[in-house]
Amino acid sequence: MNRPPFRPVRFCFRAISAVLLLAAAGAFGSPPRLDEPKPGGMIRVRDFASASKPNLDPAAGSWIFATEQIFEGLVRLDSRSELVPSLAEYWMVSEDGTRMTFILKRDVRFHHGRDLDAQDVKYSFERLLRQETRSPLAGLLAERIAGARAFRDGKAPEVAGFRVPEKYVFEVTWTSPSVASLYLLSTSFCKILPRDKLAEEGSGFFDKPSGTGAFRFSGWIRSPRLDIVGVKLERFPQYYGRKAYLDHVEYSPFFTVDHFMSGEVAIMPFLSERMANSGCQTVLAGPCAASYLMFSCHLAPFDRSAVRRAVAAAVDKDRLIEALKQPDRVRRPSSGFIPAGLPGFLPAEDASGFDPEQARRLMDELGFSAERRFPPVILFVLGPRTEVGTRTSREIVSQLGAVGITADIRMLRTAGDLRGVRTPYLVLVTRPLDIPDADAIVRPLFGSGEEGDHLLARYASPALDKLLEAAAVEKSWARRIDLFLQMGDILGKDLPAVPLFTEEERLAVRSFVRGVRPPALGMSYLEARDLWLDRKEPQP
Repeated sequence: MNRPPFRPVRFCFRAISAVLLLAAAGAFGSPPRLDEPKPGGMIRVRDFASASKPNLDPAAGSWIFATEQIFEGLVRLDSRSELVPSLAEYWMVSEDGTRMTFILKRDVRFHHGRDLDAQDVKYSFERLLRQETRSPLAGLLAERIAGARAFRDGKAPEVAGFRVPEKYVFEVTWTSPSVASLYLLSTSFCKILPRDKLAEEGSGFFDKPSGTGAFRFSGWIRSPRLDIVGVKLERFPQYYGRKAYLDHVEYSPFFTVDHFMSGEVAIMPFLSERMANSGCQTVLAGPCAASYLMFSCHLAPFDRSAVRRAVAAAVDKDRLIEALKQPDRVRRPSSGFIPAGLPGFLPAEDASGFDPEQARRLMDELGFSAERRFPPVILFVLGPRTEVGTRTSREIVSQLGAVGITADIRMLRTAGDLRGVRTPYLVLVTRPLDIPDADAIVRPLFGSGEEGDHLLARYASPALDKLLEAAAVEKSWARRIDLFLQMGDILGKDLPAVPLFTEEERLAVRSFVRGVRPPALGMSYLEARDLWLDRKEPQP
């Protein structure tokens, strides 16, 4: 059960004296705290989302900052990536670890006035699994929840693993026990929607959505041509928890640096060094992504770990990060396969790994020289073409050239497009950390498999697969972390990829904004409920 630990009270004469002095001061009227939150006001916010088509359906994973304020899930992550209750008052786990029972809070209302109950939870999760919803998380949930695959394939009318034994009780049965299953339910996709409004309005529900969050939908922001370019939110006065301090929040991915410099926008990515002249605060959020250079472990010469080690020693991560320098990102070199910052994993003391002398010595020992040159390779960049991807790939090609490796850069749409490639290759991969769990990195990239991202490296390690299966059913969080540390040791020895760097987002925050708590997964998860305005500072 998710209950706070008991902490014994320790008495201290000095503490008692201090309390008496403070009480005496209060009797004569002490001044208010200077940092006490003040209600009221409005701010405008932009996050790192692309200026895409507006979409307030949380299942789509778009305009996340706005959907995070409107909707809530059963659980959420705090700023330290720790799971805390949200719509659930608490939860219980069965002895075998496969069933979780969530007891819902009873004073929760949707923005349109109806009370939340467990049928809304069941409806929302089943909607998330439907093929027509097209949620990026649906496939992963279908593998983890009992009966979800049959429901998703249209072979069952409901998910066997979802039960509503009482009005405010929801049960989910997992296919195997895992302490990390809750992390899936904390993602931005797993929000709870009102079944009555959604069933009645269909896709039109998201034109004026209703959630349970501290802010409710107020209206759209439109361009002079009446295109939707943002959304207006207002404080929800019937919110069950601590109310938001701000009256209104306006969000748009189209806000500009000029809007920030004029004071019209209060929070946005640190896109220009000009913003430093505004006297703004800078805040780091994340890590939100990790990048790797994957080897084609099934093709010579990358099928030999010694060759992969030589290439790894030739990669200068510090120089790579310098070449990618951006005002809105902070990149840190990474030596571990599991990104530092995920719960239970700390940064290494020396993450560079760059050793050009060792790289040349290993190349000589492997027999590669001016007479026997390293075979040409392809460097694939996975995903859509971006400036960062282009700069990264060019810098890697330059560094590999210093040890006699020539590489041709090509774009790669999906991992499946590597089928049939017979030339040795490398793949530049960036993984978002929207699920803060080591399994979300290790299993798809380095576990054995014939589909999806398993095709990137074609790496196979029976020892690692055995540890992955043990971690999938481990009920102890400490033992599960130890299993992943063992996997990290295996990957560090075999080197199916070169861990390059992790990314944090750098935010610019106007000086009159208070209460900013850097989110663990990036700026899109910033909780606007905590924000307030210092009236002594200039207003837009």
